[in-house]
Amino acid sequence: MDEITATKNNTTIYSQDEAIQASLEYFKGDSLAATVWVSKYALKDSQGNIFEKSPNDMHHRIASEIARIESRYANPMSEREVFDLIKDFKYLVPQGSPMTGIGNPFQVASLSNCFVIGNDNSDSYGGIMKTDQEQVQLMKRRGGVGHDLSHVRPKGSPVKNSALTSTGLVPFMERYSNSTREVAQDGRRGALMLSVSVNHPDAADFIDAKMEQGKVTGANVSVRIDDLFMNAVKADALYEQKYPIFSDKPLYSKVIKAKELWDKIIHNAWKSAEPGILFWDTIINESLPDCYADLGYKTLSTNPCGEIPLCAYDSCRLLAINLLSYVNNPFTENATFDFELFKKHVAAAQRMMDDIIDLELEKIDAILEKISQDPESDEVKLVEKNLWLNIKHKANEGRRTGIGITAEGDMLAALGLRYGSEEGVLFAEKIHQTLAIEAYRGSVNLAKERGMFAIYDAKREKNNPFLLRLKKADNELYQEMQKYGRRNIALLTIAPTGTTSLMTQTTSGIEPVFLPVYKRRRKVNPNDKDARVDFVDELGDSWEEYVVFHHRFKEWMLTNGYDTSKNYSQQEIDLLVEKSPYYKATSNDIDWLNKVKMQGKIQKWVDHSISVTINVPNDTPEEMVNKLYMEAWEAGCKGVTVYRDGSRSGVLISNTEKKEEVAETPSSTFTTKRPQVLEADVVRFQNSKDKWIAFIGLLDGKPYEIFTGLVDDEDGILIPRWVSEGLIIKNKNEDGNTRYDFQYKNTRGYKTTIEGLSHKFNPEYWNYAKLISSTLRHGMPIDKVVDLISSLQLDSESINTWKNGVTRALKRYIVDGTEVRGQKCSNCNSENLIYQEGCLTCSDCGSSKCG
Repeated sequence: MDEITATKNNTTIYSQDEAIQASLEYFKGDSLAATVWVSKYALKDSQGNIFEKSPNDMHHRIASEIARIESRYANPMSEREVFDLIKDFKYLVPQGSPMTGIGNPFQVASLSNCFVIGNDNSDSYGGIMKTDQEQVQLMKRRGGVGHDLSHVRPKGSPVKNSALTSTGLVPFMERYSNSTREVAQDGRRGALMLSVSVNHPDAADFIDAKMEQGKVTGANVSVRIDDLFMNAVKADALYEQKYPIFSDKPLYSKVIKAKELWDKIIHNAWKSAEPGILFWDTIINESLPDCYADLGYKTLSTNPCGEIPLCAYDSCRLLAINLLSYVNNPFTENATFDFELFKKHVAAAQRMMDDIIDLELEKIDAILEKISQDPESDEVKLVEKNLWLNIKHKANEGRRTGIGITAEGDMLAALGLRYGSEEGVLFAEKIHQTLAIEAYRGSVNLAKERGMFAIYDAKREKNNPFLLRLKKADNELYQEMQKYGRRNIALLTIAPTGTTSLMTQTTSGIEPVFLPVYKRRRKVNPNDKDARVDFVDELGDSWEEYVVFHHRFKEWMLTNGYDTSKNYSQQEIDLLVEKSPYYKATSNDIDWLNKVKMQGKIQKWVDHSISVTINVPNDTPEEMVNKLYMEAWEAGCKGVTVYRDGSRSGVLISNTEKKEEVAETPSSTFTTKRPQVLEADVVRFQNSKDKWIAFIGLLDGKPYEIFTGLVDDEDGILIPRWVSEGLIIKNKNEDGNTRYDFQYKNTRGYKTTIEGLSHKFNPEYWNYAKLISSTLRHGMPIDKVVDLISSLQLDSESINTWKNGVTRALKRYIVDGTEVRGQKCSNCNSENLIYQEGCLTCSDCGSSKCG
């Protein structure tokens, strides 16, 4: 225990470089994993000081806190036992908010990944605004939020105010979306799900809302679809929409052709990957919490990715089990899955998740204490206070958990099973059945030791289809549950693991591998005569190609005697893949209908839901999307999203009037189509002890974009001090994502390129740079951009330092004589201020201030 104690008491501050280097060693040279961990999960204070050198420190922090909670109960796990379960991201991986927040003394934030708010009764303006405020209050604590709009009266309905009639759903969608975008500043992030019932008379407007460019950009949208509607679609029959929805005595109703509305959903999903679909009757019928609907557990909506349907004011925390780690002798003929170890760890995971609920309750108490100490009046703080009291009540009463998995694709490959094959689907179903049984067994055992969740009632749940499947699979467990209850109202989910899978270095969640092998390019130094040149680009630069292997494909190669250091040709790569268990098992290879069927089989053993995306090529017809959505309903899925390659970019169009407006825009406003190559100025500046650099892309001699960050003198990043100009080149990575490279000529006249400016800077500065670049590209005058940046209210001292430097860098481009409005001279109080050579100058007294 000496190592753990030393880590707990460690207050050492590490530099960014120290943390990156230690993490690179930890992840065996994986720079992406190292960078992501340091930027997202390493313990930091508000000044950006880093207190954890590698994930090993983080795992000690988490283990210490969970063990502290364990000590309150019978048969506690030790800190060492917890640490051994989570170290190296090998077995159990708390996701996102828990990984960041557990044991974090610098953040007053929730440990929950997901929330749902609102109600299905009030459609008053006050109720709508209350939901807006609650959404913002949750997002500032870094939680993803969902709420449903089915309670809002349809467009044209009479209202008793000056408007006379209701505006319908869409304006409120835009309001909630804008709130998400506003709160996603200053290091916070916002994630929102908006849903509506297909039974609502404004459902068609809801479905079309995101199809106009710039509308509802801050939310995911999904339609709650009932079985009656789906049957009407199949029969090409009529369907009645009502308000209130499904009312026996509606205030308003209309009859539509179900197929026409369905075709609109299909077309929009094909074109823009939204709306997603929630098969609502399946969700409600299968839901154990909805057995307690009259006690406040009626499911209203889902979190932004759709894997957790929730009632109002409930929340959930997520933990993933790394399935690959239970494969013995992976990628060999003797590969087997260690079910006994898996069962043991599932029980431990359920125990840890229950501990994390207690940790979350402590965090909520800290939030409530923070609210009580805030200087605002009690009246102003009332909504926020009641919000967290409601969340605390639900978390304590229902004790909902969210255990899921990651590395499903790699697990199947390691066992020699092809993802999507009949054999692979059957084995995956067995894994998830085992997970469900053992998690519920763990919750029953916790009920024996710690007590059942407060409102458990076996009679309420007796006809629940999910529970009846558990009974059929393990009657002894079912009888134990009848006798002792269980600790948690609902337990399981499959979330998108995102950055978690970068840490585990595996496939993400339930998904197959994206690509087992791909190529990257490395620029050749012109002075290196021995370097291999694979091709020369249009700018005259020489490049070398090298192969990058998916981590587990590389493991398969090493296990089976293939050389991973060789520079393979494309033909050799194709032959390698064909010999591997990843052959025809990538996200683009697998049969899409089979993937939907696989999701349906697994869904039967997941009491919440599954976040999964069906990836299809760009040339996929709309009819295939129709088949996939229909198959998902018939297979028993609770939701589905189809992503057609390229459908997220370039598909949203403005209406005709707006197109004409763009065409008639004065020449002083930039085109929004960025040229591939821009001339660029390099501006260096220093604030306090920090040295900064700005790359300012120029179009027609005026700033068009700006990228900024700290200068690293130790390794010469980014460029020699004498460089003051160059080119910013827009390129694409092998994965299709955009990157921006900077190119300059060295003293010998050779071109030198710095790839990926976005990877050289802190992501926070990069995100602000994108925001500023957007205003520049749309023609906002430079002095107004400077005013905008200067007015930003930023908490972090380092970000304020950055802000001051950016304004200084941009001021040099303000035309001399530009008037400044809304400010006064600090010397004589005159309002006659102008910019002169980038400095704020008073025309009356001559006082000058350069900021």
